[in-house]
Amino acid sequence: MPQQPVVLDPASNDRHAEHQVLRARGPAARVVILGVDAWAVTSPTLLRELLNSDYVSKDGRRHWPEFDRAVRDWPLALWVAVENMFTAYGGDHRRLRRLVAPALTARKVAPLTAHIEQLVHGLLDELDRTAPSEPVDLRDRFAYPLSIEVISHLMGLPADQQQPFRRCVDAVFSTTLTAEQEDANAAALYGILDALITNKRRRPGDDLTSHLIAARDVEGDGSALSEGELRDTLLLMVSAGYETTVNVIDQAVTALLVHPAQRLHIRNGRATWEDVVEETLRLEPAAKHMPLRFALRDISLPGGQVIAKGDAILASFAAANRHPNWYERPDEFDITRAAQDHLAFGHGVHFCLGAPLARLEVATALRALFERFPDLRLATPAEQLRPLASLISNGHREVPVFLHAAA
Repeated sequence: MPQQPVVLDPASNDRHAEHQVLRARGPAARVVILGVDAWAVTSPTLLRELLNSDYVSKDGRRHWPEFDRAVRDWPLALWVAVENMFTAYGGDHRRLRRLVAPALTARKVAPLTAHIEQLVHGLLDELDRTAPSEPVDLRDRFAYPLSIEVISHLMGLPADQQQPFRRCVDAVFSTTLTAEQEDANAAALYGILDALITNKRRRPGDDLTSHLIAARDVEGDGSALSEGELRDTLLLMVSAGYETTVNVIDQAVTALLVHPAQRLHIRNGRATWEDVVEETLRLEPAAKHMPLRFALRDISLPGGQVIAKGDAILASFAAANRHPNWYERPDEFDITRAAQDHLAFGHGVHFCLGAPLARLEVATALRALFERFPDLRLATPAEQLRPLASLISNGHREVPVFLHAAA
């Protein structure tokens, strides 16, 4: 008999236990996410197949029968209603991705190293002025400002708009707001984006926003980028490039402080800071679940279950990355792990374009942080760190630390 769907906890209070329940139900499990029925795919093998297939779409307008109802009253409506490469399918996806991809290759990102290092050391200088006995929230004082400064530099977001944008993006990733609160937040978010577009049309610069505006405006017939696609592509680039990087820095610092023996591997040359980044992405990916994809045909599962044509699919990256059939000791943090084929950045045609920038940014931040503060330690027990109230964003509400050794 079909099992009752798992109603996902909007606040994600015990995510690992919930993911274990999902994995126990097979490669995919029926779930309810904020009132919407979906299939949570936790098998990494099946997930890779679906992420790279042409019979699974991200275009809800064309391929999800529930789309009209969802955009009216679903708190996560923005995740399926935006018009950018995140929700595009086929030729539209290839067209939109081609506009952004050249700016985010590893070769293009490498020159940002000096700028990122300058930002990191400036933030560390500020932290170093903290009294030794005073705890510091590294998420708020280090991960957040670094990530928002880097993406603002890339996109040309003015300094006076960074904090309002941060608040709006945090709300986008929350899964505890009402539909009305989400609508109000979306209006504020688009207000910031429209102001950015207006400013860059008047005074273009050497940034990705100006590049995208040029791609939109030079093609008079709108074939390169519609006005809606321009706004939503900017939304995707700034929000994805900011929130996810914050989470990876947060989780990497936490893991290293909970497992100090792992830092010895770096000191003794058995692992690198890049290895820390990859193992953090596997163990605690920046996004737990990623809404939504849609089946273009019936998909048969082991045991006789079927993801029917039109059904919504939830990519459950965090559960898949700890699947026991994929990794040995999947719940252990081990930076010497040889296999680094996690799914934290997705897979296939929707693989995250920002992966090179995120990897560079996090590795640079961690290296400098632990070199400056070798006695860094948590100011509260790890089990008391509070997770973000989100089914999507995977981080802590705060990461309080002491920067120096106890007197």
